[in-house]
Amino acid sequence: MSVAGHSVRAVTTLQRRVLVVAVLGSFVSFLDGTVVSVALPAIADELAGPGMEALPLQQWVVDAYLITLGALMLVAGSISDVYGRRRVLAAGLVGFALASILCAVAPTGPFLVLARALQGVAGALLVPSSLALIIATFSGEAQSRAIGRWTALTTGAMIVGPFVGGMLVDFASWRWVFWINVPVIAVTLWLLRGVPAAEGEPGRHIDVPGAVLAALGLAGVVFGLIEGERLGWTSPVILVSIVAGAVMLVAFVLYQRRAADPMLPLRLFRARNFAWGNLATTAIYGALSLGGFVLTLFLQQVAGYSATWSGVAQLPTTLAMIALSAWFGTLAGRYGPRLFMTVGPIVAGVGYLLMLAIDETAYYPTQVLPGQLVFGLGLAITVAPLTAAILGAVPTHDAGIGSAVNNAVARVAGLVTVAFAGIITGGVLDVASFHRALLVTAGLLFLGGLLSLVGIRNVRGVDPDANLVKSS
Repeated sequence: MSVAGHSVRAVTTLQRRVLVVAVLGSFVSFLDGTVVSVALPAIADELAGPGMEALPLQQWVVDAYLITLGALMLVAGSISDVYGRRRVLAAGLVGFALASILCAVAPTGPFLVLARALQGVAGALLVPSSLALIIATFSGEAQSRAIGRWTALTTGAMIVGPFVGGMLVDFASWRWVFWINVPVIAVTLWLLRGVPAAEGEPGRHIDVPGAVLAALGLAGVVFGLIEGERLGWTSPVILVSIVAGAVMLVAFVLYQRRAADPMLPLRLFRARNFAWGNLATTAIYGALSLGGFVLTLFLQQVAGYSATWSGVAQLPTTLAMIALSAWFGTLAGRYGPRLFMTVGPIVAGVGYLLMLAIDETAYYPTQVLPGQLVFGLGLAITVAPLTAAILGAVPTHDAGIGSAVNNAVARVAGLVTVAFAGIITGGVLDVASFHRALLVTAGLLFLGGLLSLVGIRNVRGVDPDANLVKSS
């Protein structure tokens, strides 16, 4: 009896350690996706110059990370299967720490952009390996709950990012936005020592052609969108970049149809809710990235907010998510996700329309706060039902790759909309261009709600606590 009891305790201890490692390993990747946003004005003040002007530098600091993260996240799942989850997670953690140090000491804008791209490569190894550890260690209901906890905590990293970043920028330096990753990673590596190693799966292959086509295709399109305003839209460099990037992305999809071990299994999109849910994700998370990017820059560069205050200004969204997400997830499990995925983005879009009241003063109580509260309510209505609908549409054994696909879709949507920011604002951020960006953001959110209304179908018996693996 005592031996059996000890065995149960040992397994529980291992599971807890695995969950902590998985959360911390993904935490730094998700945190860096948002914590940098409030540091962008300070980065531009120090590193922008003739070779890279302020707005393009700010766009590239965001998108260089998202390009490699989004393009390689899917193939990273195969790498984890081939070489073993713990080994790949450890490599990703070490790589992320080294890239973070390079970001922290960057002497120039181009150096920082390159370091951010390397950070995205390492970050891409973290999320699939973390989820794979959970899936390998937990089973049944315990697995669903563990994934739900992982989601809640890693989503929290993205939500509190602007606040943490603002504090670091104002009371230390923008460089601490990157230094902070190092101690977190050191603790994670120490905890990882207690996780048993796993052998790679025989017969699995790494989709190198797919990874190359995806990364180069995204980089080509994004380069053209960001640099088109500066170099001219008829410039051969811009035209070749956009056309070549688009061709490579088409080639990527065609190759995935015949690849023996594809990084993007197109069969998943045969499930209606998975396909339409990812279309909605594209619109909704594209809107979130664009809206957050321009709002943070406007509050600091035009309205004169400090980095900390610009982060605090967006905390109502965080509080709404914490207070209401689980409740709306439960309601969606009872009544189906379609209503919530339709209404939620529309409410969030109304929140952005309310922010059209913002002028150069950005008076918080009447101009910023009402829109933030309504936007937070809409986001809380949306996120859990959206995740449950998408992951509930794929078999349990595909939960890992399904989550990776959905996360990659969200990242790619974000990098494309941020790349469009210069086109939307005309390269100058003032009240008029800010309002244009708000209208585009609201339009994307309304589109997400419409796509959900048209495409999502309610499924009886969906557990709202199962498969909540959305992390963006």
